[in-house]
Amino acid sequence: MSHIFLYGPPGTGKSTIGKALAQNLTLPFVDLDRVVESSAGISIAQIMAGQGEPAFRDMETTALRETVGHAFNSTELQDKVIALGGGALLQEENRDLAEAHGTVILLTAGLETLLRRLKRDAGRRPLLAGDVQGKLTSLLSQRRDHYASFACQLDVDGSSTSQIVRQIQVMLGRFHLRAMGEYDVLAESIDRLGALLRERELRTPILVTDQNVAAFHAERLLAVLQEADFHPALLTIPAGEGHKTLDTVQGLWHGFLENGLDRRSTVIALGGGVIGDLAGFAASTYMRGIHWVCVPTTLLAMVDASLGGKTGFDLPEGKNLIGSFYPPRLVLADPQLLQTLPEAEFISGMAEVVKHGIISDPQLFELCAQGLDCVRDNLEHIVRRAMGVKIQIIEHDPYEKGFRAALNLGHTVGHAVELVSQFQLRHGEAVAIGMVAEASLAEKLAIAPKGLSDRISDVLLNLGLPVLIPDELPRQDILRAMRVDKKKNARAIRFALPAEVGRVELVEISDLEMVLDDSR
Repeated sequence: MSHIFLYGPPGTGKSTIGKALAQNLTLPFVDLDRVVESSAGISIAQIMAGQGEPAFRDMETTALRETVGHAFNSTELQDKVIALGGGALLQEENRDLAEAHGTVILLTAGLETLLRRLKRDAGRRPLLAGDVQGKLTSLLSQRRDHYASFACQLDVDGSSTSQIVRQIQVMLGRFHLRAMGEYDVLAESIDRLGALLRERELRTPILVTDQNVAAFHAERLLAVLQEADFHPALLTIPAGEGHKTLDTVQGLWHGFLENGLDRRSTVIALGGGVIGDLAGFAASTYMRGIHWVCVPTTLLAMVDASLGGKTGFDLPEGKNLIGSFYPPRLVLADPQLLQTLPEAEFISGMAEVVKHGIISDPQLFELCAQGLDCVRDNLEHIVRRAMGVKIQIIEHDPYEKGFRAALNLGHTVGHAVELVSQFQLRHGEAVAIGMVAEASLAEKLAIAPKGLSDRISDVLLNLGLPVLIPDELPRQDILRAMRVDKKKNARAIRFALPAEVGRVELVEISDLEMVLDDSR
């Protein structure tokens, strides 16, 4: 089980936030105080007055055990969002129970905020009856060390409920997307994959990966699935962007047929963005569409390629010119898998992380600016934060009709440079070059202040990424590739240009010669 427990002093908004969080994640919401009252048939104030606090705490323990599915007679084994009373985990038994069945998030707020909220419903809080300020101050003092001992804490002062909920989702790496079919995106261990497939009633899985990834992760994932009583076949294809072709897709279709896949089967894509794009497209077209699950193994795939439902393959004229929007039933991103990722691939993926910071998360950008050591020390947080940026954008614009095009920052130039290099440049390396070129363009157009391209360039260089188009790549070939790019319209190409760190603007550009000026 992986329940989400909201805990903290009275007045922090645990119930309000919990309801909104549960709605976002399509999980049941439980207010433990209401469970106690329902079971007892009287209010908590009446329990306290008639039986005392020790009796209430015993009832609280019983209610907690039943809610988490720990009681022997419980048949409810679904994850939940659970709002706890302000002292529910004072007893060691309760704390152990909660931490064994999920994650406890402690909500905090300043005294003035708590008092303002509590004065509105002081009658429902027997421990604060009478002198609310004096009793709250004393209670906070008594519980200071207890509250401080929880690892996951979130200050709710000055934030709206929706902002707090988003922060919790990023903290947990737990999202539920709705805009293009409903599916979960989870940053959790791949050891949960079998259980997650069963929860979603996904059947007859087949594992698709490439030769490089198979050597590190295929055996483990097959074992995880076998432990859940699945018996998946394994399809392995050659690694690399050069194999992102229709021929490879046809090979996958034939592999599906040979292994007896039908319309109820599930394709599991284990690998980087190439595997996700190919396996997802093959799933979208096989028997007019079967289920698929994405298990990204690269940083670039975790924070970008696996999110948003884009699938497809390349043509000689350009990247991703053939494809479909076809979201997976689940994305399971385990940051621990990045431990086997080659250094160059990890650094390449950092380009997309920096891009997300530039688009809408200045704090993420500043974390990247501190260099690779800082990134590795905060890797899970950075992965989840970067995922959150893209998820927020694609939920507002799933089919790239508007602001989702902001995610193309660096890609219009980057895709062309990548193609002309014949994929000798990695995707992230090309995007890094593209971001600097496009930031320079934004400065020329007075969209961005002077120096923004230098600031972005410094961060990318500090991470080990290139920022200049290699001299050996013909400029005219790059311009020609940009004109074929899928983001063009009849007269111009739409660029996502950085106006500042945290904001981009969509601009139509017809003079492509200007784009590459001074970008070498």
